[in-house]
Amino acid sequence: MSIILMGITSCVGDNSPKSLFNGENADQWKTQGVVEVENGVITINDGASLVLKKGNYTDFELNVKARTIDSGKGYIAFHTDNVADGYRVALNNDLESLQWWTKTGSLLSVRNLTKSTVKTNDWFEMNIRVEGKAITVSVNGNPVVEYIEPASPYRTSEHATKLLSSGKFAIQSDEGTIEIESIEVTPLSPASDIAQQQSLAIDETTDHIIKLHQENFPVLDYHVHLKGLTAEEAAGQARNYGINYALAPNCGIGFPITNDEEVIEYLEEMEGQPFIQAMQGEGREWPQTFSAEIRDKFDYVFTDALTFTDTKGRRTRLWIPEEVFIENEQQYMDLIVQKIVDVMQEPMDVYVNPNFLPDVMNDRYDEFWTDERMDKVIKAMVETNKILEINNRYEIPNKAFILKAKDAGLKFTFGTNNADGDFGKLEYCIRMKDECGLTAEDMYKPNMEI
Repeated sequence: MSIILMGITSCVGDNSPKSLFNGENADQWKTQGVVEVENGVITINDGASLVLKKGNYTDFELNVKARTIDSGKGYIAFHTDNVADGYRVALNNDLESLQWWTKTGSLLSVRNLTKSTVKTNDWFEMNIRVEGKAITVSVNGNPVVEYIEPASPYRTSEHATKLLSSGKFAIQSDEGTIEIESIEVTPLSPASDIAQQQSLAIDETTDHIIKLHQENFPVLDYHVHLKGLTAEEAAGQARNYGINYALAPNCGIGFPITNDEEVIEYLEEMEGQPFIQAMQGEGREWPQTFSAEIRDKFDYVFTDALTFTDTKGRRTRLWIPEEVFIENEQQYMDLIVQKIVDVMQEPMDVYVNPNFLPDVMNDRYDEFWTDERMDKVIKAMVETNKILEINNRYEIPNKAFILKAKDAGLKFTFGTNNADGDFGKLEYCIRMKDECGLTAEDMYKPNMEI
């Protein structure tokens, strides 16, 4: 969904671009800490900052050419008179950062991004556009954030100043080094209809996603398929909802991707996209179908235990009633548990669609998933260092299993496993997060390398 953009500015009468850095000095800025200007570049070192001396901007387009050096990270603030208040846009391309969900372009605490589309040490263009109640952040010409501040924005006391108003710009280095080559601002003309903009805004009085951002919790759907949506449409939906997506092609015999060469083609098509890239291994043959080298090109790999061969050699897919052959339910349940335990030996990171039961048994889910059976699966997951998905589509596993998994020290993902273009908003996952007391430290960090 694209935002309708309109504008307001306090710099009435002058809508021409203005350079805020002449390439020779930082005289337009109040500096604190180690700030250097050399060869046309401002270098902002660990903990240093710039605050614009003059100007009071309401609506504007700010263009900055910057790069982060190694693990350097910080932010650009607007509508502020210091580095502590106002909205902040992240500068962070550090793949090793413990807080991995606030990458470059994040509108911090409002629209945090789990994937940076640029690399550390590389120059990139950032555009921050504020028009009326609409904020758009673009990196190298591609929008990564589109946010409309609603009439009643949800803000915790910690983030109370992150509201549209007016003010100056600031640039802060929280850690390491940030380099700036150019800074240019263009004031924009007044908006004609704020009410029309806000009619498109998400109602944050009922939205659970903004609450996750405000508490600095990673907002990532780790299990999304391009079914019913193109990659471009999925990116637009991510910007609209404020949910990051990990896209996962189905990889296996008889599925859209069947060999190493097709994986390479897929990943080349996805290069530069704002998605974390996951692989879903299908069937039980997938570890032999794809080489370890190719599997490692994904940020992580997941599979489920829904497909197996039963005790009489029959192919079973638990979600297809015609392929479920039950003679004794308790014995069949033990078979399901054993198949799950066996799957833990496969070279995957995340166990998804966890503890799924066929339709004829699912109405007695809690009865079949006894403590003994849960403990057996969790033991196998701990021993093989696997991650547990909380699945939004099937609303599994149950709370009892999640609590046991948490006590055992397992990490978690939230996953939709959508059947069509409706990805939902992680409702069951968020409810389990709250009821089970999950924190950001309980969530799995993908092995991102690019």
